[in-house]
Amino acid sequence: MSFLQDIVDILLQYVVKSFDRTTKVIDFHYPNELLQEYNWELADQPQTLEEILLNCRTTLKYAIKTGHPRYFNQLSTGLDMVGLAADWLTSAANTNMFTYEIAPVFVLLEYVTLRKMREMVGWPGGCGDGIFSPGGAISNMYAMLIARFKMFPEVKEKGMAAIPRLVAFTSEHSHFSVKKGAAALGIGTDIKMPNTHSDLAKCLSAFLQGFVPFLVSATAGTTVYGAFDPLIAIADICKKYKIWMHVDGAWGGGLLMSRKHKWKLNGVERANSVTWNPHKMMGVPLQCSALLVREEGLMQSCNQMHASYLFQQDKHYDLSYDTGDKALQCGRHVDVFKLWLMWRAKGTTGFEAQIDKCLELAEYLYNKIKNREGYEMVFDGKPQHTNVCFWYIPPSLRSMEDNEERMSRLMKVAPVIKARMMEYGTTMVSYQPLGDKVNFFRMVISNPAATHQDIDFLIDEIERLGQDL
Repeated sequence: MSFLQDIVDILLQYVVKSFDRTTKVIDFHYPNELLQEYNWELADQPQTLEEILLNCRTTLKYAIKTGHPRYFNQLSTGLDMVGLAADWLTSAANTNMFTYEIAPVFVLLEYVTLRKMREMVGWPGGCGDGIFSPGGAISNMYAMLIARFKMFPEVKEKGMAAIPRLVAFTSEHSHFSVKKGAAALGIGTDIKMPNTHSDLAKCLSAFLQGFVPFLVSATAGTTVYGAFDPLIAIADICKKYKIWMHVDGAWGGGLLMSRKHKWKLNGVERANSVTWNPHKMMGVPLQCSALLVREEGLMQSCNQMHASYLFQQDKHYDLSYDTGDKALQCGRHVDVFKLWLMWRAKGTTGFEAQIDKCLELAEYLYNKIKNREGYEMVFDGKPQHTNVCFWYIPPSLRSMEDNEERMSRLMKVAPVIKARMMEYGTTMVSYQPLGDKVNFFRMVISNPAATHQDIDFLIDEIERLGQDL
């Protein structure tokens, strides 16, 4: 008990520091420095508990404070106290989600929470099915797996050789997991990427000869731009060609909680499946990703293997609560309790308030830099989500002609500023190239602890770190 109390003290100190703007977001060291400074190797003989406590302190010393109000690097940020408490409880319970007999409350909470999420998607009475999976990439792969089974159920037993050549469609801005899932399922990464919904209709007409289109994966909140595909138009096309419509709302699904912003997902209720990651916009601790499926029973038929040592048919309770046979995993972590407890603590209106706040902060940043000297926006118009994409133009490049040399020099600006951010430890924001666009900053806001002052600080810090480039 003394050891656990010491651990709790260490964790609470870390939590307090995470919200302290005078502390660093990161105490950056290069990999070789950390490897040389500490002994991380595993030994034959045990350490003392005092040494174990030191290991814990060292690990947190160099951890990224993802709950820090000035950490903007990823889509998953923030540190919710109720979610944190729920994560601790989940680990203390230490059970598996495959049967009601060993996870009775957690299985029921998953049932209740998934039904509520399906209701918010717009499926009548929350009908359908679903599961919490290890991240949006796996949720997207589940959708592809189920869509293939729906069209060709024989593939489960006989494999890909028994069915025609399949093709899936998604946009060029979709998440890479769509291709990765296609590779894992033996469909291949030759996925078609039309630019508009009208291009999608033309592609489908062409591919009906020789290939079988089986899935369209639309995106609600792209990773870089935060853009939303036109779901109603895509749903019309999928209905016409009788193709499974999946919506990857891993990033944008949280907007369904907001009466002000949920219109951006209009048409999602017509999807056959939806990916929604509460560990992103809703601030639930990692990991928490749901796949929602409109047709009840299809997921079970697709994945069940009837393992008699787990799923005995003569148990003394309702076997529909033994959810493990519809999952690809056998061992499945309890991911629902964090979301459920946070939802109880905030209510839907609490989630709505924090999501609206993050979108308002993104609009504040956009309005502040769109006409500011030294900034250029990557695309025209107000962002649809909290993604704000921009170039910082150092003074030395502002009078240069827009030519290849300027682009070559501009490409190096964001990486240098990012490296300096990390070395100073003051803030973190991501950058990347995209298509013919050289490296630009992609600012995302999902931490409700952030304020206008933190946005102001970010702008000042970028200018401080980049003005000499």
